[in-house]
Amino acid sequence: MHKNDFTCFPQSVYTKKDGSVESQICCLTNRIVKLTRHFQTHRKDYSSQRGLWKILGRRKRLLIYLLQTDAIGYRDLTTQLKIRKLKKK
Repeated sequence: MHKNDFTCFPQSVYTKKDGSVESQICCLTNRIVKLTRHFQTHRKDYSSQRGLWKILGRRKRLLIYLLQTDAIGYRDLTTQLKIRKLKKK
């Protein structure tokens, strides 16, 4: 598996600052894609799995915040990054 064999979501899509919620979610999604590709070859890497769970939790919290503050931006971001929408409670 080569380093560039994954889909990268460019942060240049967002013209906002690097610390914006959208750019943070985009960066976390890139890390999630990298780690899931890593687990296809290293299935028993449990320490990296824990890191993935932490990244997923952080992205989920950011998505909840974005949904509460900017629902249209949330919808656009989830369709652009092709990630599932949050479940309603």
